[in-house]
Amino acid sequence: MNNERGQRGVTKSESKYFNTARMMDEALLELLCKKDIQYISVKEICAKAGVNRSTFYLHYETISDLLEETIEHIQAEFQKSFHIEAGDFIEEIDKMPLNELILINDKFLHPYLNFVKEHKHIYRATINNPGIMRSEAKLAALYEHVLEPIFNRFKIPEEEHKYWLVYHINGVNAIVLEWLKWDCKEPVEDVAEIIEKCVRTQNAAGIEEPSI
Repeated sequence: MNNERGQRGVTKSESKYFNTARMMDEALLELLCKKDIQYISVKEICAKAGVNRSTFYLHYETISDLLEETIEHIQAEFQKSFHIEAGDFIEEIDKMPLNELILINDKFLHPYLNFVKEHKHIYRATINNPGIMRSEAKLAALYEHVLEPIFNRFKIPEEEHKYWLVYHINGVNAIVLEWLKWDCKEPVEDVAEIIEKCVRTQNAAGIEEPSI
C-alpha cells in the first residue's frame, strides 16, 4: 500500500486501495450468504467485486486474509452506528443509574435495527457462517464486558446469568431473524416496539428488570 500522505490526508492511491478492499469485503459477504467459505474461490470474489486476480493478490495472500479484514470492517461499522464508544460505556457501568442500564430501548434498538436493515447481507452471512464470523466469541465478549456487570448491578444471582443471557439474546435474535425473513419491510420503529413489548418486564416492585 502507498504510505505517502499529503497535508490534506489520504492520497488518491490510498483511497483507491481502500475502495477496492471494501468492494472485495462486500463481494465475500454476498457469497457467504449463499455458500460456505470453503466453496468460495478467488475467481468468484474477483468477479463479484469487478477486479482481477492480480488485484486480489496485491491486497491479500489468501481468502482467510480477506475474511479477517472483512470481520474487522463489520465490527468497526457496527460500533460507529451507535455513536458511542464501547470502552466509555463499559467504564461507566458501575456508576450509571439502573434505568440507564436497561438496553432494550430506542437509544440502542434503533441504531441496531437500522444497521441490520442497511446491511442485511452481513446478517445473512453471519447466520449461514456463525463459526467463521466468530459469533460465539463476540457473544462471550459481550457477556464478559457488558452483560455480566449489568446483571451484577441488578443483583441477579450468578447461577442465573446463563439463563438471562440466552433468554434475551435468543429472544431478540428470533425477532430480528423473522424481520430479515420478510426482507425488513416493517419500519424499524415498529420492530423496536415489538422487541420492547416482548422482552421488557416489570417486577412486583414496579422496577424494570434488566434487559440487554
